[in-house]
Amino acid sequence: MEAEAEVLATKSLQMVHSILRRSISHAQRRGRAVRNVAELVDVPEGRPGRPSKSLSLKQGEAVLRAKEGTWIHAYVVLSLLVGVRPEEARPLTWSHVHLTPSRGEKPHVDVWRSVRRHGDTKTRKSRRSLAMPRQTVVVVKEHKRREQAACRAAGKEWSDERLLFPTETGELRSALNVRRNFRSLLKEAGFENPEEWTSRELRTSFVSVLSDHGIPIEVISRLVGHNGSGTTERVYRKQLRPVISEGAEAMDDIFGDDDDAAEDGSREEA
Repeated sequence: MEAEAEVLATKSLQMVHSILRRSISHAQRRGRAVRNVAELVDVPEGRPGRPSKSLSLKQGEAVLRAKEGTWIHAYVVLSLLVGVRPEEARPLTWSHVHLTPSRGEKPHVDVWRSVRRHGDTKTRKSRRSLAMPRQTVVVVKEHKRREQAACRAAGKEWSDERLLFPTETGELRSALNVRRNFRSLLKEAGFENPEEWTSRELRTSFVSVLSDHGIPIEVISRLVGHNGSGTTERVYRKQLRPVISEGAEAMDDIFGDDDDAAEDGSREEA
């Protein structure tokens, strides 16, 4: 595995070794192998993984103002303030977004799908419904109006089964397409090296901002769809702070504008 250690991270090497060991063990049970040589191998240290980053509060505010009125702005607002994974955001349809829910419910998004195999979310607990902060609701409503107008202009019939963030031809955007547009947004936001960032770090920033705001790890774990707080601690250890309502309310406090609620109300009246 020395050659692989030149190109793979330690975690990836451990996974490869585990697959080999289990495969040979299976062959042994079927009489196809005498000895499991993979058990004799010491997994070497691989390449250091790419360190994750998170936006500072100032950077987050700049990002939330960049490219307003575009789909990538709406994508960033939803990802940063609600915490969905990139593979969960891309396949979202309007049927999953509830901007004017029935009485007693808050505007929310159903994170029930992903671009993973068979369309499943990463884990069972990743299938969740998340309340949207006021700023997200305002931006997503405006994004929907633009999408509906574009649909009418093209002479097509609107359907809530349409994607939230489709390509110009209505297809699912690729991860590369999103990443390219995200870095263009970062450039407008004043980032010196936008190529060093990926859209996945919006989710890292979501965790970091909530933790800095005093939200307990158990709540953050539920919001990001982890099976337990141990996963959250392991994956986001650099973003968490030792620690106290829930994600949408916290994001309103952190990034919200006192005029958001009034503005949203006036738009509804209009």
